[in-house]
Amino acid sequence: MTNLTPGVAAVMQCTHAHGESCASSAPGHTLSALQERVAAATPSKWRDGLVSHVSAGGWVGVELLQPNEAGAGETVGGETVWVWSHSDLTASVSPGLPVAVHAIYHTLAVGRERFNVLVAALG
Repeated sequence: MTNLTPGVAAVMQCTHAHGESCASSAPGHTLSALQERVAAATPSKWRDGLVSHVSAGGWVGVELLQPNEAGAGETVGGETVWVWSHSDLTASVSPGLPVAVHAIYHTLAVGRERFNVLVAALG
């Protein structure tokens, strides 16, 4: 990711010592209990997608699924959302895996797991 929104690089910095858990609740770091609850309380804001890219640096590309215009109950690929997590998500996500991104509370849902993510770019 080279075209980061201003301020994104600063949010990606973490000051915890190696081996300690991250104490930051900034986007992309630790998921707070409140964030998890408000995301769960607003189910209409989740956007379904398929993982298209994964990097060890924490970047995950999610191709959002849009309803098919024909209305046949099928979905088609739409825009790609790039999210970043301080945690290495390579063990949790892989290309083709269905996930959901919360449109308001910067949360990535992978099955029953939830991750606080930084939404860095659409495109």
